[in-house]
Amino acid sequence: MMKKPVIIGVAGGSGSGKTTVSQAIYRRFSGRSITIIEQDYYYVDQPHLSFEERQRQNYDHPCAYDNDLLHAHLTQLLQRKAVELPQHNYKTYLRAAETIRQEPVDVIILEGILALYDEKIRNLMDIKLFVDTDADLRFIRRMLRDIEERGRSVESVVAQYTGQVRPMHNQFVEPTKRYAHMIIPCDEQNNVAVDVLIAKIEAVLQEQL
Repeated sequence: MMKKPVIIGVAGGSGSGKTTVSQAIYRRFSGRSITIIEQDYYYVDQPHLSFEERQRQNYDHPCAYDNDLLHAHLTQLLQRKAVELPQHNYKTYLRAAETIRQEPVDVIILEGILALYDEKIRNLMDIKLFVDTDADLRFIRRMLRDIEERGRSVESVVAQYTGQVRPMHNQFVEPTKRYAHMIIPCDEQNNVAVDVLIAKIEAVLQEQL
């Protein structure tokens, strides 16, 4: 019988450093079959809305995500079945026509601000992490990313942060901290936390053998 894949949830506020932590885990398991799935792949597709209407949508609210599809895909991967991961275009705010085929792997990292929010998805996880970072640092990181990678203006980033990101973080993201097995301060030099995580993941993998 093939062993059950391990699912690791990595949550935390926008710009908290979830990617840094996820990549650190990924690199440490580079010799094994492992993948990172971004929760942002699963934004609800809204082609019926105009571009201006899509721009105004609150993408930090739990309703912005197609959690049913995400749950279905994770369940398929747990059954050792391949899935087609959707892709989100951050400039058009639409789901891209192309998908990325994800073959079954031993370790799945699910990364997203609300990775720990949905109970049915949370229940699939073996390890749940919350990356905790000061709000001012999260804002700076988000601004730099949205301007450099997503073609946003400073004004639009500030408006979205104050009108949506910050209140949604306080209302929905921060409370999911209570579900985490481990709360990690994001520090690229935080090797102790990464070492503890690696040891735990290795233990879980051994239990699945």
